Amino acid sequence: MRGELLGLLFLLKYCICDNVQNFDGDIRDFVVGNSTLFVLTDSQLHQMSHDLSKEKTKDFNATHPNVTLLVPFEANGTLIICGTSNGIYCEVLDLIDITNSIYWESLSAVPQPNEKSIAFIVDSSNGAYLLVGKKDYSQTDQYYTIVTLWSTLYSQPGSIFSSSDDGLTPEIRTERYVEFIDGFQIRLLKLSYLFLNAKTESGWQAFALRLNNAKGKKEDILKNINGTMLKCCNDKSRPVLMASALISSDKAVIWTGVFSAQDDQENTALAVYDLSNVDGKVKDFCFTGEKCKPSSQTHPHHLPVAVDFKYKSMSSVAAVRSESWIELCIGTKDGQLIKVVLDESFSPGCPTVLYRSDDDQEVLPRMHLDPVDNKHIYIALKKQIRRVPVVQCDKHISLKDCRGALDPFCGWCSGSHKCSTQNECSNSSWISRPIGSVQKRLFSFQVAEKSPREITLHLTLSLNSTQYPAVFSCAFTRGGVNLCDGPDPAVVFPNCSCSFSEQLLSTKGLEISATVTVEDQKITETLMLKNCSSITDHSTKAPYTQCVQCVSAGCHWSSSVKRCDWTLGLEPQLHIQEVCKDLHTEVKVPEIFSIEPNRVSFHGRNNVLLTGRNLGSVTKIRIQGDLNCFSKESPVFDRSRDSLRFHVLPSETKGTLKVCAVTEDDRCHGNSSITYSSKPSCTGIQPNVTWTSGGRKIYVLGNNLDFVESIIVYPSNKELKTQYNTSSKDVWFLMHPYDGSDPIKLKLKVGNTTLDCANLTQQPDPEFIGFEAIRVSDSLTVNIKKKPDKLNLSRDEVHVTGLKGHKKHKCVLLNNTNIKPDAIVCVIKENLNTVDSLNISVGNISKTVYMSDDHTKYLYILVGLILLIILGALVGVVVYRKKQNQMHEKMNEELEKMEMNIRRDIRQGFVDLQTEKSDLIENVGAIPFLDFKHFASKIFFPEAGSLAGLMIKDIGQESEQTTVDEKCQAFATLIRNKQFLTCFVHALEEQKDFNIKDKCTVASLLTLALHGDLMYLTEIMEDLLQSLMDQSSNANPKLLLRRTESIVEKLLTNWMSICLYGFLRESVGQPLFLLVSALIQQISKGPVDSVTEKALYTLNEDWLLCQAPDFDALKLKVLFAVGTEGEVSEILEVNALTCDTIHQVKEKILQTFQRKFGFQYTQNIRDIEIEYEQKTGNFIMLQEVDETSEVREHFTMLNTLKHYEVTDGACIKVLTKRFHAPLRSQSSVKDDKDFSIKYFHLVDPDICKDQSKHPEKKEVKFKEVYLTKLLSTKVAIHSFVETLFRSIWGLPNNRAPLAVKYFFDFLDEQADRKKISDPDVLHIWKTNSLPLRFWVNILKNPDFVFSDMEKTPHLDSCLSVIAQAFMDSFSLAEQPLGKYSPTNKLLYAKDIPQYKQEVKAYYMLVKDQPLISSQEFNMFLQEESRKHGNEFNESAALRELYKYMLRYFKEIYQKLEQMDAPNRLKEDMHKVKDLFDSMKRSAWN
Repeated sequence: MRGELLGLLFLLKYCICDNVQNFDGDIRDFVVGNSTLFVLTDSQLHQMSHDLSKEKTKDFNATHPNVTLLVPFEANGTLIICGTSNGIYCEVLDLIDITNSIYWESLSAVPQPNEKSIAFIVDSSNGAYLLVGKKDYSQTDQYYTIVTLWSTLYSQPGSIFSSSDDGLTPEIRTERYVEFIDGFQIRLLKLSYLFLNAKTESGWQAFALRLNNAKGKKEDILKNINGTMLKCCNDKSRPVLMASALISSDKAVIWTGVFSAQDDQENTALAVYDLSNVDGKVKDFCFTGEKCKPSSQTHPHHLPVAVDFKYKSMSSVAAVRSESWIELCIGTKDGQLIKVVLDESFSPGCPTVLYRSDDDQEVLPRMHLDPVDNKHIYIALKKQIRRVPVVQCDKHISLKDCRGALDPFCGWCSGSHKCSTQNECSNSSWISRPIGSVQKRLFSFQVAEKSPREITLHLTLSLNSTQYPAVFSCAFTRGGVNLCDGPDPAVVFPNCSCSFSEQLLSTKGLEISATVTVEDQKITETLMLKNCSSITDHSTKAPYTQCVQCVSAGCHWSSSVKRCDWTLGLEPQLHIQEVCKDLHTEVKVPEIFSIEPNRVSFHGRNNVLLTGRNLGSVTKIRIQGDLNCFSKESPVFDRSRDSLRFHVLPSETKGTLKVCAVTEDDRCHGNSSITYSSKPSCTGIQPNVTWTSGGRKIYVLGNNLDFVESIIVYPSNKELKTQYNTSSKDVWFLMHPYDGSDPIKLKLKVGNTTLDCANLTQQPDPEFIGFEAIRVSDSLTVNIKKKPDKLNLSRDEVHVTGLKGHKKHKCVLLNNTNIKPDAIVCVIKENLNTVDSLNISVGNISKTVYMSDDHTKYLYILVGLILLIILGALVGVVVYRKKQNQMHEKMNEELEKMEMNIRRDIRQGFVDLQTEKSDLIENVGAIPFLDFKHFASKIFFPEAGSLAGLMIKDIGQESEQTTVDEKCQAFATLIRNKQFLTCFVHALEEQKDFNIKDKCTVASLLTLALHGDLMYLTEIMEDLLQSLMDQSSNANPKLLLRRTESIVEKLLTNWMSICLYGFLRESVGQPLFLLVSALIQQISKGPVDSVTEKALYTLNEDWLLCQAPDFDALKLKVLFAVGTEGEVSEILEVNALTCDTIHQVKEKILQTFQRKFGFQYTQNIRDIEIEYEQKTGNFIMLQEVDETSEVREHFTMLNTLKHYEVTDGACIKVLTKRFHAPLRSQSSVKDDKDFSIKYFHLVDPDICKDQSKHPEKKEVKFKEVYLTKLLSTKVAIHSFVETLFRSIWGLPNNRAPLAVKYFFDFLDEQADRKKISDPDVLHIWKTNSLPLRFWVNILKNPDFVFSDMEKTPHLDSCLSVIAQAFMDSFSLAEQPLGKYSPTNKLLYAKDIPQYKQEVKAYYMLVKDQPLISSQEFNMFLQEESRKHGNEFNESAALRELYKYMLRYFKEIYQKLEQMDAPNRLKEDMHKVKDLFDSMKRSAWN
């Protein structure tokens, strides 16, 4: 029990998951010894096995906490540690158990904390010494002692830990200030190398020192010191060494180092040196008793044999060799581990990112390869050790993928039929990338003219094999027919050829298929051959374009005469850029001046601005690293001659990449850069409390916050724009109004990714009760009484204005005045005795308070009573005399007024219908598609419960949850037996307690479990569909597939979703997104009630605004405040309505801004406030609810432009907290859970039936008057609807999607099998299987397809009308329509006949297409399985399926017996059950 508790405590203290170990303290050092890791932190030493499982921990107590030296002495089975505290000490620990201390001794000198030092074991003829490199300053002779040798045995001179040697203390000394970087011994050569930086007159300089270990005495070893200065590099001097590694070699001492510039440590380069001959003397370093001579003497120096990699902020390096290949693992200061492979001439390949941290934690300089398995490397971050795989061959499933990885350590093993390292492939051929090859493509070809009428095609594979492949052949076909005149007699791996007649080469070229068979692998490529001479003969294209076409066609380009001709046989394959580099195009060369921003997170960035010259011909932006690696391309938009915008795509790596502009000839111009950095991190917010009405300025705390594009607030899902101050680095936003009870969570939006931030607490709005004013000297001191709260208001958040008559007087909160919980003191610096009232603004709150003087209050009451008595007497007399006459006249007036209003509304509706103009935007930028696994999960599990999340394989899931273990593997094998699976399905469906929900769940679980084998899933679906058709209950074939009442019907829905996802994204996604966007815009063009969401423009009668008010259209002149000194932008004209609420006005301002400029305003709607310029020139703040809002009983009317008397042409100023720090945002009144019963807008609240009590209420409107608005909406979006419909039943490239053609043919076959001759039945079957089962689901749920799309109830109702029209287009029945028909049927009544004809033509065209071969469709299914093969949790799906097998075990077993299933199936079923039961028992044990 005690051991279990200790294990539990350890799991709570440390996090070990997926080769990661986290620690409480910072990591100081770590070493590898005896296949064990030793990790030193601030206060502990940890002993761990090579897989990072912890074995032992040694705590450092107060007597010796500062360990500075850590050396494994494997030959002696010990671990040496030294340190400082109150004294200086060294200790010898057992290498197997570090808690066992063998020896301890106090010493005179060891490396100090934070000093850069080294220590390692040196083997000499007199035993092993401990070489220690550190600096000890001598006050006597002003030298630094930097290298000593310590004894490790009692028998050695001076005993253990002594640096003396027969009375002498041998040392290496210098006058220079030094920092050690690395050191090691090479046992075979009996040499030791030390690497350090020394401070010279010109700055830091790297040196290498060499010692001869063959000597026995310490004096002899240190006395014969040789050294050299290390110089790097040609383009820029980088004299400072950052990290180093030895590259194993039998012939020479090959070493690599990371160097940085003197003045810029981020400017780093990795260089390779041959240090075999370090024979010179460096006068800066001398032996004991000698005089060091630093000065201006020329030092011996070494230049690199290669500078392989230039990258920002490299911090560490490790190396491993495999034959002629060298693999370098490079750590960076921004938390990356990068692999670079060098060939035998030290030429680098493309870098590969092995690990990328989320933040900028530096990879510490020391890295070690796993001593048990060189396929992994250990790296240290601040408080974390990671074991990172450096070779991942097994993730590649074919020879083509294995070679395409460009990893020379990976090859295809023909014996095991998998991608592996060479040492994992024995007794069979290992096919890999050729040694020294930089060819990225697998296939290369050339064409030669064998004779005047015969052409020879030479094909070369960029492959190498350890043994000649047992099978190697090439086949060349054209349209399925053999191309070659005869067999290839000279086929020799990896080359083959084919001869054919020149007549086959037409002017358009010849497309052929080349299939190469290597062992068990077949690789097919399509090649386009051309007549070489015709490429330049009579061509009007530019020479560069001709050259590109020539080289791409395998021809020879003659640069001297600029002519394309046949090759003379196999020639060296040259890159297009090399051959054609000196040719120029006639296009004006684009130039790049700037990119803003040019520093982004690795999550990417949207709407980046590029400025330059001649940008009109740019088609896309290319981002790539050194060696033309990490290439990404992004389309451009909003392009003009001198600017364009593009999206910076996410990157797997951090660092600075080159940016260039691509023109139509695929040339890339310009030389700019973008730096990818870590993602932002949020450590908190200040303040962490807001109030109900919002508008408070919230600062975000953390790192890299300039990458944040906006803040997402949950649960309201509001997106708030952030403001970033470049000088102070502050990031803030204005909180929106929120009156909900749920906790507020904030997330950062970066690119298209959201990151967790912090929680925000909500408190009620501050309440101001009254005030007292006292004149002091020439100013008026005002004491405002306030209800105590927990808001901790600051003086910058409160703005007070005193009103005296019609004049306003600013009341200033003094700098030395703190705001108390119950009072605020401010001063009006004017000659006043008092003020009538105060206007107090806090965030979105604006409140008027009055003097709290009792005498004034009584005076007002007395005057009011007198006036009421007089007014009451007068009213009573007048009412009594004229009551009857007024009632009669009023009734006539009301009737006449109602008649006039109805006539006016009908006429206005007719005018609007005839003059309707569609100004809906059609460019919406990048479309936010959901990725496949989240799209599929919404289709498979629309209720989005816990099961949906479990089925998706995501980062962070425990491996046990996603690994297909033995029991799951056995069950997976069982369901892949067709007889068992059909019995399983039929047995479940026969059970009365197996409901519709269970059927859908089982179907989706089967889809996920068999997603990797869609061919088998398709076969099962076809068998089950045939069984469903043959059931006696389906006597009426027209009802088949109409509903989802069986497993196979849900299975069909899932199958269609998988197979049509690509077609949905490529052909239908954009029209659907545009339709939804247009519908949202059309709704907002007319009055929209903020409370009920009913609108004047809609498609659904139930959401029609029947109390549309009299409103006027306004053109507002909007100015954006762009500075703190009153600077404003140019005027932006915005269309608005007098009945718009303030929130709606803000929305229209931001929408107009986006329409005009093509991108969103930098601030979110909740981060802005608007002011209205009155005729007097003063600006007043417009708020949705304030003290002037109209109140009817307990209902508050939202303020509108009409309420504020805003006129046509009025000036509106937009304020943001970026330039107006005092602004506060208020949470929206809509966030109040009682919003609909506390507020109203256009629809009157139901207070009293007697309108005479509320004469200000709008007159009743008849719904029928506004039905023309439905038609107006339909007309406005009609083109979008038709485009969407026709994209669904259209045929891209005159060919239906493979899955549609295949399944429709299957239904045709079943109709023939069932001898059904009625064409209506087939029409209904196809309609029920595709439009009804798939497309209607997509039309009604666009949020299944697009991310961050909010589907409101109003939008859902409009989409239902469109979906109904879509399904009516597929209906064969003619529905009679009349005046009582539903409006949603009448809207599209005239369009449906045309759509029906198009649908019938679509069905006919699909039927007339050539049949799809089973081979072609199987390849399609295999590709769909492969593309998403690692996105679903197959193990979880199998475990959930097993629960159903266990639940109905007896019934399934009986069904197997009824179907005469072989005994083996029943035994396998019991075996699966036993495996699950045994796993369950072991888990309990």
